[in-house]
Amino acid sequence: MEPRERLIFPLDVPDKTAAESLISRLKHDVGLFKVGLELFVAEGPAFLRFLTETARVEYFLDLKFHDIPNTVASACHAAAELGVWMVNVHALGGERMLLAAREGIARAGRRPLLIAVTILTSMDEHDLAGVGLSGTPADNVMRLATLARSCELDGVVCSSRETAMLRERLGSEFLLVTPGIRPAGSAGDDQRRVMTPVDAISNGSSYLVIGRPVTRADDPVSVLRTINSELSALG
Repeated sequence: MEPRERLIFPLDVPDKTAAESLISRLKHDVGLFKVGLELFVAEGPAFLRFLTETARVEYFLDLKFHDIPNTVASACHAAAELGVWMVNVHALGGERMLLAAREGIARAGRRPLLIAVTILTSMDEHDLAGVGLSGTPADNVMRLATLARSCELDGVVCSSRETAMLRERLGSEFLLVTPGIRPAGSAGDDQRRVMTPVDAISNGSSYLVIGRPVTRADDPVSVLRTINSELSALG
């Protein structure tokens, strides 16, 4: 896999015009794009069809489905029919919901990758205690990732600080998608558990989500090319 194919760029912008501009500028240096809540609420399924049919880029639909099993199954099926490359659900939805999500995408003409969110990278132990989850972020990530694998999902979203642990316990084929990636010298913003791209891949990350360090740079393309060069050096 080429380094650029490991990079997921989040289209965290308010409308299609802004998203198109970013795609046009960055698509040669980043392999995948991510559509989150803001853009999806603004533009809806029509924008996803644009990505598939006109822009012809692969994308991760990051809506973190978390509802009763039947509703999540239907949502995952609808997403798959739109041509998404990857879609996610919340592991905290439990076993029945995760199994329903898997069954929902299996009924589609083209099966996307299905991954589960474990613990948001903005959360630390204090935040977890506030919602009644005991233990460290790593404890909770391991428990939820193990559940996702037992339900035969393709992987999880996790902090890069948990990837080495998950890779050792869950094997080489299980996908680990890691936000909170910051090139050396970048601000952490609201991400609590962060790591550089090289360290994240060395620890076992499959895909890296990198957004604000790119968009806030004076030369976003240069930042991506530097990251790709550093990853190429890993061999």
